[in-house]
Amino acid sequence: MPIKFEIGDVVELKKNHPCGGNTFEIMRVGMDFRIKCFTCDKQLWIERAELERRLKKHISKDEAKK
Repeated sequence: MPIKFEIGDVVELKKNHPCGGNTFEIMRVGMDFRIKCFTCDKQLWIERAELERRLKKHISKDEAKK
């Protein structure tokens, strides 16, 4: 069963972005996701299966605001 993601959730991935950051905010959900790197603000597209495979930690938007 797929993981439930919402816009505004924060995810930490296993593999770092080329800028060195590994924390991203979800900007769009669906079969493809648009995520934004917190370190360099670059936005990238990633498939759902790839995101779920690379996921290290999922933080909901309510927990991220605290």
